[in-house]
Amino acid sequence: MTTVSPRAAGVYDSFADAIGNTPLVRLNRVTGDITATVYVKLEYLNPGGSVKDRAARAMLLAAEESGELRPGGTVVEASSGNTGLGLAAVAASRGYRTIVVVPDRVSGEKVQLLRAHGAEVHLTPGLRPVDHPEHLRTVALRLVSEIPGAWFAGQYDNPANPAAHRATTGPEIWTQTEGRVTHFVAGIGTGGTISGTGEYLKEASGGAVRVIGADPESSVYGGGDGRIWYVEAVGHFVHPATETDLWPDSYNRDVVDRIERIPDIDAIRVLHRLAREEGLLLGGSSGTAIVAALRIARELGPEDVVVVIAPDSGRAYLSKYYSDEWLGALGFPLTSAVEGRTVGDLAGLTDTANTAVAVPSGATVAVAKQLLGSGTALPVVLQRKASGPAVVAEVLGSITAETLSGAPEDDLVSGHLGAPLPTVGTTESLAGAAARIAGHTGPVLVVREGRVIALLDAAQIVDENVENEGGV
Repeated sequence: MTTVSPRAAGVYDSFADAIGNTPLVRLNRVTGDITATVYVKLEYLNPGGSVKDRAARAMLLAAEESGELRPGGTVVEASSGNTGLGLAAVAASRGYRTIVVVPDRVSGEKVQLLRAHGAEVHLTPGLRPVDHPEHLRTVALRLVSEIPGAWFAGQYDNPANPAAHRATTGPEIWTQTEGRVTHFVAGIGTGGTISGTGEYLKEASGGAVRVIGADPESSVYGGGDGRIWYVEAVGHFVHPATETDLWPDSYNRDVVDRIERIPDIDAIRVLHRLAREEGLLLGGSSGTAIVAALRIARELGPEDVVVVIAPDSGRAYLSKYYSDEWLGALGFPLTSAVEGRTVGDLAGLTDTANTAVAVPSGATVAVAKQLLGSGTALPVVLQRKASGPAVVAEVLGSITAETLSGAPEDDLVSGHLGAPLPTVGTTESLAGAAARIAGHTGPVLVVREGRVIALLDAAQIVDENVENEGGV
């Protein structure tokens, strides 16, 4: 068989060999009056579509070398999607079966991509504490114990994860910038990318390169309380029932000089700008990282060079960050202008309206009945020690007189839940909101920037829309 020499530029013997050597692209328009140079490393141009291809290849090859993964074996991973995709692609090219356990919050596109690579996808509910039978890792480890020849990749604690970035991502950035990089910015998920790349760049520069972590505002890495957020594949969520919060072994905190906490709305806004002003269609965690990079760059001068990792493409999130229906239902900025009045234009909607009328998941049925009173329904939210506004993603369900009927008074209300109440977002049109909740009677949750700000009766939304359209 005749083949092209693998030394020829751009010619590889396998999928795994094609991973890496992604380009740096300078930001020119979203930077405004920033004088520092800001480069984005486009990791979505890896063959599997994300930065996680690097760790996936390294972990799988290390497992083969150690004998943990043998011919005919099964690769199992718990993932928010991208590591699972990288593993599925590399495994497919090397003849392995792949099973990926993902939370039910991931984008539909990621699930479809996993299945396209032949991976078996196990969806498990989010908002589960560590060691809960439905927690991602628990499910994955159970599958490994049940399947002969199965190997658990374990990206959060696998040393091959950060090692992949010490060996590839760091050297690439150093070479591409000709050693001029002064600041490196990356999101913190498993910690592998920022740790491995940061370690290499600090060593290569004699400690001169500053390493900045980008973290969702409520993630515990940057000091948040662990509440859930909406940008996928970055940060560290902590369920309030977690007794001991274990951080990933892949994350070397000592290498990070500073962490920037980024609200979801800032990440989403910059994603829209990048697509329209720079031609870059990027995933949610890229928005988080680039907002952090721009913050840092504003403090710097013309001699500084900032490099930020863009982990994946926006094509895996078209149903989320680029969908006005998804954005509108959560009260985030839309990609296009809204005609007519919005839900946010309704009188009486404030950040404090009615948010206290929610039932904490740790309440008893007796307390829940008192809170419900003569009302028709109330949301039940994940109970946390610290007080704060309800978070839509942490709404577990709802209670009604029917769901509580016959329940023992001292039972926890979390065992007697109905479906979550519908949401209407402050940024969506009244017409759009009315159409989405058509047929629903009773309360709906009003949401601004992913946070519940009020309860309204569905009839009020419908009636306001009819009046807005000039109906009778």
